[in-house]
Amino acid sequence: MAVWVRVLSGCVGLTVLVLVLDAAIRTFLLPRSARVRLSNVTARAVSRIFQMIAGSKRSYAKRDQVLSLFPSIVLLSYQALWLGLTLVAFAFAYVAAGISNFASAFEVSGSSIFTLGTTSGHGGAQITLGYLEAGIGLTLLALLISFIPTLYAAFQRREISVSRLSVRAGVPATPWGILEIANSVNSYDLLDELWREWEQWFIEVGETHSTLTILNFYRSPTLDQTWIGSAAAVLDAAALFNSVVDLTPSPTAGLCIRSGWLNLRRVADYFEVRYPLKVSHKSPIAISREEFDIVLVRLERGGVPLIADRDAGWRDFVGWRANYDHIIEASYKLFNCPRTDWRSASNEPLVERSNVRGQNVED
Repeated sequence: MAVWVRVLSGCVGLTVLVLVLDAAIRTFLLPRSARVRLSNVTARAVSRIFQMIAGSKRSYAKRDQVLSLFPSIVLLSYQALWLGLTLVAFAFAYVAAGISNFASAFEVSGSSIFTLGTTSGHGGAQITLGYLEAGIGLTLLALLISFIPTLYAAFQRREISVSRLSVRAGVPATPWGILEIANSVNSYDLLDELWREWEQWFIEVGETHSTLTILNFYRSPTLDQTWIGSAAAVLDAAALFNSVVDLTPSPTAGLCIRSGWLNLRRVADYFEVRYPLKVSHKSPIAISREEFDIVLVRLERGGVPLIADRDAGWRDFVGWRANYDHIIEASYKLFNCPRTDWRSASNEPLVERSNVRGQNVED
């Protein structure tokens, strides 16, 4: 075989191998946000297939069932692609090391990467490449195996708070549900505990979901709960509490909102979601004044104390929500989560008062 062919094969093999190792290291090992082109291309290709399949399903339950498989298939696709490219890269390397044709080089490469031992190279260079390829193949498999526990540990931490929120907000979680349930058990003073828990939750999500970015697509185990919907419910409840509830505004609720928009921006930056950097009480938001008034009517019917000046309350609410509005609304679409319908507040049954001493359950 011509020398120039062997040199060219060696360069091609080295380039492909470097591309694979770079993708594996930055996807699984690098503890920071990194845009890996090979991984992104793979994820987008798998995403298109899943979007086509999910798009053919009429009900959300069936779409959710399909989309729940997406992140797992992406991880397996990473592994399959990296092993396949490594096999090809070393096939070129074997040609550079003296194997006379690509078919034989491919056979030796396949035997080495899967440690089958059915075919081996000859000579020092080819035997060295065989050991090196076997080591890299096993390392790529080990990376995925060791990555999964870390991934699922972060997923479980995220979902514990999402599941716990059902006690405070109902299922699915709604911002008016949080305020109504607090009113029903006279526990407004305990809302600060909720704001603190979710302040920490946003910090953890900002860290894990911008480094382990596949986590964003892992769906909650319960159909009626989503991590984006729960985050929106907490943020909107905090915004409503500080803007329209006739109690002393909570600094802890304000810090929860700040933690929310600061950390969700980290996720939005990775997915290149555009959002305004400067906002005010005049900034446009996805919630209309009509929807806002529908929720206030419901809260008033449920006994939640509200301020008299609804216009001032609307301006304050817009000022709070404008900080995270674009990110939350984009996330609904990006991660295929159902959006909270504020108009449904007029149709849902009110939360009855409970924990009243001497109350007859049957009444």
